[in-house]
Amino acid sequence: MNSILFFIDNISAWFGKMFGWCIMVLTFATVYEVFMRYVLNAPTTWAFDMSVQMYGALFMMAGAYTLSRNGHVRGDVIHRLLPIKVQAGIDLFLYIIFLLPGVFALIWYGWDFAADSWRYKEVSWSSPSRTQIYFFKTLIPVAGFLVLLQGIAEILRCISCIRTGEWPPRLHDVEETETMLAHKEEDFSEIEDEMRSEMNSGGSK
Repeated sequence: MNSILFFIDNISAWFGKMFGWCIMVLTFATVYEVFMRYVLNAPTTWAFDMSVQMYGALFMMAGAYTLSRNGHVRGDVIHRLLPIKVQAGIDLFLYIIFLLPGVFALIWYGWDFAADSWRYKEVSWSSPSRTQIYFFKTLIPVAGFLVLLQGIAEILRCISCIRTGEWPPRLHDVEETETMLAHKEEDFSEIEDEMRSEMNSGGSK
């Protein structure tokens, strides 16, 4: 089971990290546009469209990666206080009722959007440079498929948790600074507790 989950997690991570480079393209394009516009007084006609497409690609293709790391925003004020098996049952219900229909719709209609866009080589109607967007629209069904694949992995995790009472392990590679500091504080507190217990046991002897 874990090998299947890690395989799907790695697929989501590979696409998420690959499209993460879009932020670099977006940054350089924005800097170039600012320089051309305010220093040389020669604004480009393509920078805005590139910014939209780079950000959109990053947003869509990072969805499955974020789901694989349990990083999506969730209102878990009450959820986290419940027993683990109850949490897994709620998550399983929500994945089946909301996530699966949503991604199936994204794949179904996204495929039609992408096919139509490729058929007549669609360009942006709001762009002076007439930027092609059929490549960009192709990412809609692709992103939907990746989220569907990761959603299946999350459903398997929920089923495993309901059976065993423990969440299956996840791959971890990136954490926010606040999370890292919180983990360090927990480690330090555990070490201090162990040292106190050793000192107390030594003193009692």
